[in-house]
Amino acid sequence: MADKKTLILGATPNESRYASLAANRLVRSGHTIVNVGIKTGEVAGVPIEKPETIHTDIDTITLYVGPQKQESLYDYIIQTHPKRIIFNPGTENSHLRRLAHENGIETDYACTLVLLSIGQY
Repeated sequence: MADKKTLILGATPNESRYASLAANRLVRSGHTIVNVGIKTGEVAGVPIEKPETIHTDIDTITLYVGPQKQESLYDYIIQTHPKRIIFNPGTENSHLRRLAHENGIETDYACTLVLLSIGQY
């Protein structure tokens, strides 16, 4: 499986949260990750950074931020210009999905953990 560098938006060091579980599973599956969130700390050995640095080599952004808190992140997401955005359950947002499509970014309403477990990531 090819490394799909993944930005985890909504990263948290709280091991019981899906964002943390996904980070660990991505790393174990051979993917490089970038953790971005408002919490401090690290996940899967990678520090959590604030949504300030634009990464231009991202294959996938996997969202773990609810739609009510996404609007302030629209520019960051679009400027990062990943190949795709995965809207995990509870993060679905038709406006952000439309913005992504207008900017040539694929979107999936899916679960990163499920995609990894069935070999469809």
